[in-house]
Amino acid sequence: MPYIDSPTRSVDVDGTAFAYRDLGPRDGRPLILLNHWGAVLDNFDPRIVDGLAHKHRIIAIDYRGIGASDGAAPVTVDAMARDVIALIHALSLDRVDLLGFSLGGFVAQDIVLKAPELVRRLILTGAGPAGGMGIEQVDKVSWPLMLKGLLTLRDPKTYLFFTSTANGRQAAKAFLKRLKERKENRDKGPTPAALLRQLKAIKAWGRQSPQALGNIRIPVLIANGDNDIMVPTQNSRDMARRIPNSQLVIYKDAGHGGIFQYHGEFVVTALAFLAAQDDFLATARPTLTTETMK
Repeated sequence: MPYIDSPTRSVDVDGTAFAYRDLGPRDGRPLILLNHWGAVLDNFDPRIVDGLAHKHRIIAIDYRGIGASDGAAPVTVDAMARDVIALIHALSLDRVDLLGFSLGGFVAQDIVLKAPELVRRLILTGAGPAGGMGIEQVDKVSWPLMLKGLLTLRDPKTYLFFTSTANGRQAAKAFLKRLKERKENRDKGPTPAALLRQLKAIKAWGRQSPQALGNIRIPVLIANGDNDIMVPTQNSRDMARRIPNSQLVIYKDAGHGGIFQYHGEFVVTALAFLAAQDDFLATARPTLTTETMK
């Protein structure tokens, strides 16, 4: 079943209903998907989800207070990470892989540091470390481009996630079209209050003291575009230097949504990373790969 047809399910986590979608083979290690600021289940790129679901069980979730999940959105990454840890236990999963995009990458890092025994492999995309460069300023970058989206009658992700080049604009158009492929039983969008509460969590992450990323001992794949204006690309390079067993992929002429622009290449890279033996991954660091435009 493709992602656009997957039913929305719900699991009770300490009295709060969390929405999720679950697809792919039942055997093997589940891959939990954690999405960006204000994202609901229909904001996961179906090409990436379906590509990964050919080999892995995929569980995409709505954070507390977002989309079909109950409660109020947390105002700290710490609380969001604790929610996801509790959700994983509620689904009776003993060990998982994590893929976090943007805010989801912040949450994923915190989960690994809080519960290292729970995560086998980690994929961080469009993300940055606690206290990372420019993260605290995300609102100053985002609000003008959101306004620009309103004035030009375009989805703000056109400007926030992609470059202003011809390639970037083409990729933005294709990505936004993919997000509309699900026609029935779509998730509800975030409320303004939830957006502001999540923004508070992001800004607090940007002001937070750096975490001991050297304590992350599992294999980590880091991917971003070379021109990320929301979570500056330098943060990805910083994480790759600080995490001992990490690989770095930087996509050319791409922004915050580099994995969406290069979704085919990203799926191939992610599947190879998830399937590789630990001893191979240990010899692969440090790696910088730059994908070229087709």
